[in-house]
Amino acid sequence: MKESKLYAIVQTGNKQYRVSCEATIDVERLDKKVGSNIRLKEVLLASDGKKVRVGRPYLKDASVVCEVIAHHRGKKVIAFKYKKRKRYKKKIGHRQELTRLKVKEVKIGEK
Repeated sequence: MKESKLYAIVQTGNKQYRVSCEATIDVERLDKKVGSNIRLKEVLLASDGKKVRVGRPYLKDASVVCEVIAHHRGKKVIAFKYKKRKRYKKKIGHRQELTRLKVKEVKIGEK
């Protein structure tokens, strides 16, 4: 299988992800229905294998088209607070709501 060298760094939910065509990523929950398409316009960096373009902070003419595959919850993260000799302990669990995206297309505009 031929691997494409086209990739981009996108920002969503205040996190950054390296994406390429046909890749799947888990991002913070997005209010989109399963099966719908979403366009991520906050592209920080894009490369076609020969040339790398860096935005300031974003590239104006670049975008990433993704399809919403599923909504799910991540693994449980445990936060445990404890104070010695004070009889204080507190256990807190958290599961992040996530959306799984499949990258359909990486668009890099010409400069």
